[in-house]
Amino acid sequence: MRKDSPARRFWAEFRESRIAVAALALVVALVGVALLAPLIAPQDPYDLAKLALMDARRPPGFVGSGGYVHWLGTDAQGRDLFSAILYGLRISLQMGLVAGAIAFVVGVGLGISAAYLGGRREAFIMRVIDLQLAFPAILLALVISALLGQGKAQLIAALAAAQYAYFARTAHGAASAERGKDYVEAALSTPLPARQVVWRHILPNCLPPLIVVATVQVANAIALEATLSFLGVGLPVTEPSLGALIANGFQYMLSGRYWISIYPGLALILLIVAINLVGDQIRDQVNPRLKR
Repeated sequence: MRKDSPARRFWAEFRESRIAVAALALVVALVGVALLAPLIAPQDPYDLAKLALMDARRPPGFVGSGGYVHWLGTDAQGRDLFSAILYGLRISLQMGLVAGAIAFVVGVGLGISAAYLGGRREAFIMRVIDLQLAFPAILLALVISALLGQGKAQLIAALAAAQYAYFARTAHGAASAERGKDYVEAALSTPLPARQVVWRHILPNCLPPLIVVATVQVANAIALEATLSFLGVGLPVTEPSLGALIANGFQYMLSGRYWISIYPGLALILLIVAINLVGDQIRDQVNPRLKR
């Protein structure tokens, strides 16, 4: 009888949690509408020719000069808020995924290299990592963003620089445990180059905890981007990210125009919570001792 593959067993266990399945479905749905934003959104928030200042700060359900209904209202620039949220999801996901991928590559490379090299080089690399972990990620990202200025590339660099240490610490712990095992010592005694030993034997066994960290850090990167954009040091106001949309409407909250900030805030909360719930389920399956 053919045994189920590890992927099938993992998915079968994942489906036992209805909350995790619902969270995964929500993440897939949000990613889908973000990718299809140009087809779904009734308005292109980047096209200045389609914006009308007379439609600015209109309540939900208002019929604009373009002839279509602004179901979630408009912001201070006259942009359809539903369209801006869809495009904002694209930017927030892009920031989180790209910054998380860069932080993953840099952090895992440093962590595994330190575990493999050992000695003074390992001590030096990990002391630098520990020093960075002593500071809050939001503080580091804020300082780096202020130094680099506004822009997508600058913000991605700031987010990756603030988060790679988490991957490095996790990768170092996992690689150190694998480094002393017999099969690794046997592989090192062969003529195989060191990089192949790391790639074939050490790295694959370090991936399960790193995947858990990756899901959490993607959500954290999205939250960090929103915070930096809200503080005015992230993306410029011309980029309708979720954080920028919340910041654009914050000054109008007391005047009763709640929708400009509330709806982007709800979209941001749903995205972050859903990703974290998926990450919690993966963590429980990777390490059942952490299961609550």
